Formats: sequence, structure tokens, C-alpha cells
Amino acid sequence: MTGLRERKKAETRAALSWAAIHLTAERGYDNVRVEDIAEAAGVSPRTFNNYFSSKAEAIACRHLDRSLRTAAALRERPADEPLWAALTAAALEQFTPGPEVEAMPSPAHAQWVAGVRTMLAEPALQGERLRAAAIAEAGLAAAVAERTGTDLATDMYPRLVAAAASAAVGVAMQHYLDGGDPPTPIERLITDAFAQVAAGLPAPPH
Repeated sequence: MTGLRERKKAETRAALSWAAIHLTAERGYDNVRVEDIAEAAGVSPRTFNNYFSSKAEAIACRHLDRSLRTAAALRERPADEPLWAALTAAALEQFTPGPEVEAMPSPAHAQWVAGVRTMLAEPALQGERLRAAAIAEAGLAAAVAERTGTDLATDMYPRLVAAAASAAVGVAMQHYLDGGDPPTPIERLITDAFAQVAAGLPAPPH
């Protein structure tokens, strides 16, 4: 029962976060109320407030939760798997659309990209996005430290890996938004970004 309860809580959190993103990309940040998000997710405003303190936190939480799931998935990867192969597989697992996306699918790509760009430029989101990114990176660094037998307190390695992985995902997602229509699949972009980092970012051939 505990496992079922935790899964339902995670599903509600994901539904609220996705609804916040979807509505904000569609209408603009200032035109979305907590009540709108709750209604779209099929819950009450009180339930929203049980999960999030603001619209900004709800929007930023999708990246945070995806990163924390990546850290958890990394811990489950085979111990003999190379680190960056394990990181790639763990990250890719988190980009499979959940039931919240199926319930509220994205609009046409060009419209969606335009809305997301406007949302990401919203000043009210910047602080929450930075906070979420810091928590996410710390969680991934802890998982890397466990996997590699390094010490977060004395070794730079796990934090460097987590920072590089976070940057690679961020660049891949930005490339997805900046790309053409149809876009390059995000899974391919993340795989390529991680492969380049794992190779030491060699200079591209001329």
C-alpha cells in the first residue's frame, strides 16, 4: 500500500507540473492561475498547495523530478557498466512521456516551442529554476559518488560529472527547441551530447 500511495503522489505531482507547463506555454505565465492548473490536472487548488508553493515551483519541478529519477536509475544500473553509458541509459529512461502527457498532449511543434521559449524567459521562474537545478545536480553527484567510490566532501569528480551531465541535457533540450520542424528527437540529442562529453569533447573535424 505504501508503494501504491507513493506512486499516486508522484503521478499527481507530475500531472500538476505538466499542467502548469502546458497552460503557461499556451497562455503565458501571468494568464495562468493555480485554480486553472488544478482543474487541468483534475484535482483541487488545495491539493495543488499540498505539493507546490507557487506556479514557478510547479513548472521547475518537472526538471527536478526527472533529474532525481535519473540519479535513482543510475543506482540501479549494472555495476560493471561504464559510467557514461550508465548515465546515458539512466537519463534516457526519464524522457518517456508519462500518462500526464498523454492526457494533455503538446500542440503542434512550432506553437509548443514558441510557448516554451516564452515561458523559460519569464523572470518569475528564474530563481525557482536555479534552485531546482542545484538540488538536481547535488542529487546526481551523490549517485555518481556512490557508483565511483568517490567522496563528495573531498573529490571534485562526482560534482564535475553531475555538472557535465546536467549541462549536456540542458544543451540538448535547447538544441531541440532551436531545431527545425520536425525536430531531432530529444533522445538522439541527449545520446549525442553525452557521447561527446564522455569522449572528452574532442574538436570537431574540419
